[in-house]
Amino acid sequence: MRNIIITAALSILVISCGSRANQPVQEKKEESIPVKTAHISMDSASGKLISSGYLSTEGQARLSFKVGGVIDKIYVKEGEKIKRGQLLATLKSTEISSQVQQVQLGLEKAKRDYQRVENLYKDSVATLEQLQNARTGLDIAKQNLLQAGFNQQYSKIYATEDGFIVKKLKNEGELAEPGGPLFISRAVSSSSKWILMTGLSDREWAMVKKGDKATVSFDAFPGKEFSAVVSRKALAADPASGVFETEIQVDFGSEQPALGMFGKAAITTTHPVIGYSIPYEALLEANGKSGFVFVTNDGKTAKRIPVTIAGIEQLVVYIAGGLEGYNQVIISGSPYLTDGSTIRIIQ
Repeated sequence: MRNIIITAALSILVISCGSRANQPVQEKKEESIPVKTAHISMDSASGKLISSGYLSTEGQARLSFKVGGVIDKIYVKEGEKIKRGQLLATLKSTEISSQVQQVQLGLEKAKRDYQRVENLYKDSVATLEQLQNARTGLDIAKQNLLQAGFNQQYSKIYATEDGFIVKKLKNEGELAEPGGPLFISRAVSSSSKWILMTGLSDREWAMVKKGDKATVSFDAFPGKEFSAVVSRKALAADPASGVFETEIQVDFGSEQPALGMFGKAAITTTHPVIGYSIPYEALLEANGKSGFVFVTNDGKTAKRIPVTIAGIEQLVVYIAGGLEGYNQVIISGSPYLTDGSTIRIIQ
């Protein structure tokens, strides 16, 4: 009897387990995250362009030899301070001295030729035209000597102002072409103005004009912003970097900066910044011109995308690129989102 009861109990347990195993497992539904969104639209307004660069001074000079030749000596290094009139570099003198000597010999011959023709003219043997031609030849020889002496003088490079060497473009033993820059220098004096050297893209260059106001900050002066103004725009892009060099004149007041400091500038543009406008709350992890936002098209899924910042004005951010093809940007709830999160739009 006892065995019958145990067998019946086991049968009931097996049937119960089998019926539960056959039941479908109910999947746990992912909980949607409530968010608020704003419409993405094309817009334009005056705003701020963010750029960065290094601190320098006005008065850039591209120092070069007037004549070509092999560089003999270079007496300074990049970053080194220089004084007005200081000898910076020389060419090997053999070729240049030989040219000067040839011209001197030519002048001596022209003098002898003129003296001989003049004597013949006095004896009525040479004509007036021959005398005039000899005189012209003598004058040309004198001018050639002046030119050779001038070229010899400029086979050496001297500092034109007190300052420092920004860049050295060639080394000793290399061939220097006539007029090709060997040094790029900057003047430093009590009257020199401090300049933040920055580079702009062609689109940014078109929006900025000389005289636009700016504020500049430096890590060396934490918590301080200095007023500045755009003082120069390059009319050609740098062939190496492809950016347009732009100078921003900074007013440090009583502070004493140093050459080469890295600074960040916010330029207030008078030309319109054209792009997509979104609320400032939508922008995440902004760093210079880069940032991220969450967008959605179907109102159900969030997507994290990188964007390029064109400018910021009060509580509006102007986006130059990255929002193409999207119509809504998420402005609240973003800290709880990841790429692909399920969302629920609330009012």
